[in-house]
Amino acid sequence: MENIKRVEPRTLSGFMELLPQDQIKFNEMLDIIKKTYELYGFLPEETPIIESSEVLLAKAGGETEKQIYSFRKGDKDLSLRFDLTVPLAKYVAQYYNDLTFPYRRYQIGKVFRGERAQKGRYREFYQCDIDIIGDGKLSIINDAEIPSVIYTTFKNLGFDNFIIKINNRKILNGLFDELNISQKKTEILIIIDKLEKIGMEAVKEELRKLELSNGIINKIEEFFKIDGTTDEKLEKLEQLGFNSYIFKEGLQELKEVVKYVRLFNVEEKNFTVDLTIARGLDYYTGTVYETNLVGYESIGSICSGGRYENLASYYTKKNLPGVGISIGLTRLFYNLKELGLLNTTKKSISKVGIIPMGSEFEEAVNISNLLRENNIPNEIYKEDSKIKNKFSYANNLDIPYVIIIGQEEKEKGMFTIKNMITGDQNMLSASDILKILK
Repeated sequence: MENIKRVEPRTLSGFMELLPQDQIKFNEMLDIIKKTYELYGFLPEETPIIESSEVLLAKAGGETEKQIYSFRKGDKDLSLRFDLTVPLAKYVAQYYNDLTFPYRRYQIGKVFRGERAQKGRYREFYQCDIDIIGDGKLSIINDAEIPSVIYTTFKNLGFDNFIIKINNRKILNGLFDELNISQKKTEILIIIDKLEKIGMEAVKEELRKLELSNGIINKIEEFFKIDGTTDEKLEKLEQLGFNSYIFKEGLQELKEVVKYVRLFNVEEKNFTVDLTIARGLDYYTGTVYETNLVGYESIGSICSGGRYENLASYYTKKNLPGVGISIGLTRLFYNLKELGLLNTTKKSISKVGIIPMGSEFEEAVNISNLLRENNIPNEIYKEDSKIKNKFSYANNLDIPYVIIIGQEEKEKGMFTIKNMITGDQNMLSASDILKILK
């Protein structure tokens, strides 16, 4: 054994590992998200972590392609998925004839990106996605249901003070049409996207570098200074009197979304129209969303997404419009933990620890089986150890109840149950113990 060459145990940078009590909380959050998605009727979907590079990279390019983990196995060129949207596109195109549209799916799984690891940004991380895919068309009401899912999800996760920001890309495109600067819209949107970080004056300075006139820049500033309540913002957009067809279409869609978001019982304090939301420059075509925790905006968006016109154009000629969102759970968990916003005190899954004092293992197994049949998580301490160590094990894991089985309990067919928080203990029948634990 002395000749074994030992390797230092270490985890690669950009890959998250959690100790049990953090992993318990992470799994609880994951389960809440999954159950909320299912509450809205979304169907589970699983796609492979590894795909053919040709399939996975059909739409990739630029920075995305540089971040993909690719490798060869024999004569096959393979890659790890970098998001859950491209695999969804492939899935819908491949199984089109077997799916019922609108196709409502959720997928929760790991994705991989070889980008520079930094605080809160990982190379391996969980995404929690939902999408609604239409066959040729998709009602705008679906765009309004998405904020309802976001709202319910974060309420169920225990958050109250968050804001879902909603915009429509067509409104921004219409603005640029109206100002005859559509040829520079991509560069302008990239600059506008910095507004919250650098402020309006810095944005105006960057717009000047695009050789826009002061008159145009002032009109852009006026547009993005539109404020007030949600209804006041919509009214002010109407009063602009723009002739652009795409602007009018976007405004009408935004009004419809707001109308139905309210119908879905999303509280007014938890959503707003935000004209600066311009995400997914080359992807989203209509409604867009970003979600922030109020008071913790430095985290960035904790849930985002939007409407796209043709999901699977690289795999099929069929027109498949859709709308969806994604929660980056790994990054969200890290940031919430860093801010002290997570309760990660739970150290064990077990509600009951069963301690045989001597050789009463048959009785221990019998009560353990009975508890599991009644959906009560439990575990038996099986090691030959001092009584002190047995109770220390339960204490260290904060197991709330302990069932003790000694010679007296065995002879009477009873069990001593101890509340590890209060210290109270009683010798009871199995049926009475079930009444306490249920």
